[in-house]
Amino acid sequence: MPEPSGGTRAHVPGAASPALSRGPGAPPVSRVVFAAAHVVADTVPGGPAALDWDATLAFRRHLWAHGLGVAEAMDTAQRGMGLEWAGAAELIRRSAAEAKATGGRIACGVGTDQLPAPLGRADADAADAPGGSAAAARLTRITRAYEEQLELVEDGGAQAILMASRALAATARGPEDYEHVYGALLRQAARPVILHWLGPMFDPALEGYWGSGDLEEATDTFLEIIAGHPGKIDGVKVSLLDAEREAALRLRLPEGVRCYTGDDFHYPELIEGDGAAHSDALLGVFDPLAPLAADAVRMLDDGDRAAFRAALDPTVPLARHLFQHPTRYYKTGVVLLAWLAGHQRHFTMAGGLQSARSLPHLARAYELADGIGMFPDPELAEHRMKQLLALHGVDQ
Repeated sequence: MPEPSGGTRAHVPGAASPALSRGPGAPPVSRVVFAAAHVVADTVPGGPAALDWDATLAFRRHLWAHGLGVAEAMDTAQRGMGLEWAGAAELIRRSAAEAKATGGRIACGVGTDQLPAPLGRADADAADAPGGSAAAARLTRITRAYEEQLELVEDGGAQAILMASRALAATARGPEDYEHVYGALLRQAARPVILHWLGPMFDPALEGYWGSGDLEEATDTFLEIIAGHPGKIDGVKVSLLDAEREAALRLRLPEGVRCYTGDDFHYPELIEGDGAAHSDALLGVFDPLAPLAADAVRMLDDGDRAAFRAALDPTVPLARHLFQHPTRYYKTGVVLLAWLAGHQRHFTMAGGLQSARSLPHLARAYELADGIGMFPDPELAEHRMKQLLALHGVDQ
């Protein structure tokens, strides 16, 4: 295996985890658990992402078979990083139909990415007319874009996840603009939605979301929007990689509103809970970890918290490696692991994102995944990893 310094080290592949031999299982009942799913893309240079629909939908069936819900067309699916709105819309249609046919749980991302690339904050200020009429017009276009996507998701029978919007982050002048846009969407939603707070470590364009760069002020606005629309919000997905802040936030949520952790660093303790509250889960890292994660959460169903932690804690080093800075490139490791596990026939990604991580990073991801028995066919994973190393000139 290649070292970052240029040397190599030996790695002896291990065996598959016993959790894999237990096979599919029923959905956990003590927690609601979604895996944000990746897409299988055949790269077309200079063109939009061309998805391998058979492999993409087969992977969703894999997640459902293990009892997990599918969070569709989210950040993990390269939304806004190779997968544009036309492709995301077709993905939502096909996955929602598949969920309806198989009985799988699905929630789909609703955003504004059909709009042109948003103006930067300074550009938006400069382009605005006296009285703020240009900003008001942009807010109207943002709301309508959200509405178009919300209609598509709900018409397909899926639950909506209101994702953070780059356009709104670039346009909003304060908390009141977020309250205006989200209020309009929540009033018309046909069923309770999930609100998604994606931190700037996942997308730098979302800095200052909810109208403030101060997280305390942003949290207050977030909670005011939730409190102002009772019965309209199933839960909130928090992706800030701050376990203490998430634990404090979930205690302030109205009764009946779930906190879906999006913290790919601290998920075992957040899902387990602290006696006062716990988090449900909507995690990108549960894409590669699906069989192990589902098996662990069912241990919570049996009341065995120690077994849950013993099963899930060893997965954290892999998660921390995949999501290391720059965090937004975690998808590269997720797709690598799907290829090594046999879920797809190649390691290519929309927008060429397979090149976003170094070879030593990918090699370490393989080692950590192999160390927790994540590959159902360790020999296939070894063979494919050797192919990747050889392609990069690492002799075996």
